Amino acid sequence: MDEILHQLEDLLIGSIPTVIIFVFLVAAYRVLLYGPLTRMLAERRERTQGAVEKAAAAIAAADAKSQEYEARLRAARAEIFRHREQLIQQWNAERDGALASARLTAHERVSAAETALKAQAVEAKKQIEGSTEQLAAQILQAILPPGVAPVESAR
Repeated sequence: MDEILHQLEDLLIGSIPTVIIFVFLVAAYRVLLYGPLTRMLAERRERTQGAVEKAAAAIAAADAKSQEYEARLRAARAEIFRHREQLIQQWNAERDGALASARLTAHERVSAAETALKAQAVEAKKQIEGSTEQLAAQILQAILPPGVAPVESAR
């Protein structure tokens, strides 16, 4: 048993440099690789998360702008339609005024033409009445033989 303890003691003493090297390598790994690697991963995660948050904020801002532009577009369309309706009403009023004016002018012309026709009819009637005696005399001369004198009518 002594020999086993002696061999164990030799093994333990021989493993001390390996343990020291192992501890040194673990410490070096922690200092040289693990620490910077965890810092870089944390920074990367922070940047990625920040980029995602910025993208979400940009999307929200774009949505707000889009809604604002849509509201402005609706307002502009409503204004255009309102202006169009005003123009149509104005044109209709101008057309109605022009029609009324044309009707009035036509009515005045018809009235003037009726008055002129009535005046011409009265004048023609006077001419016909004035020429009836003359025509009657001419008819009597044409019908009666040449030596008979026509009888004057008493009016």
